[in-house]
Amino acid sequence: MNIDMIRAARHRTGHRVRHTPLLSSPFLDDLVGKRVLVKAECLQVTGSFKYRGATSAISALDPKARARGVVAFSSGNHAQGIALAARQYETPATIVMPSDAPAVKISNTRNYDADVVLYDRGSEDRDAIGKALSDEKGLTLIKPFDEPQVIAGQGTCGLEIAADTPDISEAAVLVCCGGGGFLSGVALALEAEKPGFTCHPVEPEGFDDVTRSLVSGKIERNEKQTGNICDAIISPQPGEITFPIMHRLCGRGLLVSETEALGAMKAAFDHLRVVAEPGGAVALAAAMRYAADLPQDTIIATISGGNVDADLFKRALEM
Repeated sequence: MNIDMIRAARHRTGHRVRHTPLLSSPFLDDLVGKRVLVKAECLQVTGSFKYRGATSAISALDPKARARGVVAFSSGNHAQGIALAARQYETPATIVMPSDAPAVKISNTRNYDADVVLYDRGSEDRDAIGKALSDEKGLTLIKPFDEPQVIAGQGTCGLEIAADTPDISEAAVLVCCGGGGFLSGVALALEAEKPGFTCHPVEPEGFDDVTRSLVSGKIERNEKQTGNICDAIISPQPGEITFPIMHRLCGRGLLVSETEALGAMKAAFDHLRVVAEPGGAVALAAAMRYAADLPQDTIIATISGGNVDADLFKRALEM
């Protein structure tokens, strides 16, 4: 993985990927106690950053592989990104999704014309299901984070952050983190374009595999895969490709509670008028919790996705 791959991904996908804004609010600055810029990937095509990596990966396939089709596994946002990108490139797509994924994500994925295969997150192995479908049907497996072209696509978000902050030389960049594809892509882009920016992974409490891995220096695994509203960023462990990048480039991990994620969803709506899903709000939640512990005067927080069921969003707004 390198910056050239990220720049090439931007060149291939720039006509499809939306350049999302960096949003700010004086009320949010007052709430956090520092200057806060929010990278609103909830406004990306399909409602999350995952469309970047999906489009990058599918656009990089040779025509014969695209014609055979692709398979992916995802709790919802990678699923939607792959499904839409596949439809745009006229590629058949099969998506393996947990049966407890938010209904809106399953519905949207099907509406993008993908074949959805549901599985039990607690008892079945999505990697094994995806590999079996790939082997059986000759499909190209596009992993949600541990795939170079996916990481390259996610890194285009980092290029945008750099381009949109010409007056800022130092910042703490907080990135919602599951397996690390988003974080490692953004970190690689900022290493090249903004070396004074420090990236931090943000995870839900109890699902802190990346944070623990950065401390131990080796890949650590989560004991459980369910039981948190931040479903979009729950992964078994960091990737074999993503972990070395994060270990080399990123600062310490930051953890937030479900209550803090819901509070950040409310803050994002109240002060920015954007809709965030719980997993997509954890970076803003970390900004609200850890601002005083971070040495930089500016915090950049990603809102990685906005695909939330109405009932859960209502719960956040009523806090």
